[in-house]
Amino acid sequence: MAQEDVAPIRVGLLGAGTVGSQTARLLVEQKDELAARIGRPIELTGVACLDPAETDPFPWIDKAIVTTDTMSVATNSDIVIELIGGTGVARKFVLAAIESGASVVTANKALLAKYGPEIYAAAEAKGVDIYFEASVGGAIPFLKPLRESLVGDKVTSMLGIVNGTTNYILDEMTTKGLDFDDVLKDAQAKGYAEADPTGDIEGYDAANKAAIMATLGFHTSVTIDDVSVEGITKITADDIAAATAENKVIKLLAVVENTDAGVSARVYPALISNTHPLASVHGSFNAVFVKAEAADDLMFYGRGAGGAPPPSPVGRALGPPAPPIAQGGPRPGRR
Repeated sequence: MAQEDVAPIRVGLLGAGTVGSQTARLLVEQKDELAARIGRPIELTGVACLDPAETDPFPWIDKAIVTTDTMSVATNSDIVIELIGGTGVARKFVLAAIESGASVVTANKALLAKYGPEIYAAAEAKGVDIYFEASVGGAIPFLKPLRESLVGDKVTSMLGIVNGTTNYILDEMTTKGLDFDDVLKDAQAKGYAEADPTGDIEGYDAANKAAIMATLGFHTSVTIDDVSVEGITKITADDIAAATAENKVIKLLAVVENTDAGVSARVYPALISNTHPLASVHGSFNAVFVKAEAADDLMFYGRGAGGAPPPSPVGRALGPPAPPIAQGGPRPGRR
């Protein structure tokens, strides 16, 4: 049957900001390539935002599909892409989309860190998918191997530099001898840090990601409330110098472990040897070091803050299905 004779996959977009507008552009401008990849037409059928005028700078978004009725878009699509941010409102629309039978794509790490187990269970009950590759590690394809390639292995620990802003700050302090405040201003000027950098420098962003990593890696329920957090605001030039004298570096790490004593998750500025692979992760790059019983040591490395937008989660969501995650904990959607 020709593709034009098949009903298109209806995609609803919640949010039309920087990421949302570019996701819409990909869907519109690469629709033929996407259709060839999945064997079925794909159509952007709804874009929800607080003010339709937000989409004026983006001519590829058809004004006829722009609405302030977010719930309508969430419940009348085959795939819903959540780019609202935050937790409360986003949770409402994500759960509504799942209940309507839609699969959901999101990069909302705060949402998943707080309500992930509930959302995964809802997706499992409805037989739909929840995709969130871009929520941890920026452009690094890390979560998919964790969910699929290592599903038959036992992951025992993960150490991650998962916040590019803090890695940039600590790296500049280490390599250039700069003070924290000066590097933070530089990071903001370069777009590596937000105007309000609290979520990054206090470790909350990394803690959200640690919760997601532990939930997926250890097949259990871990939320942000289970993660202990310490940021980098107390790190001084003297601390950096002391670490250097010991042939070590300071990195903000998300550390999740699965031991006989149970699962633990924490974020803190750690002293690591110059010989450790994570010590060579510079600038705003991210990396996750994984230990597994069969695969042994693995490392995933790539661009974090300040780079080009992560690869489209839509493309990954439309890829071939993967085998289910092993039993023993909540599964992030039907695979």
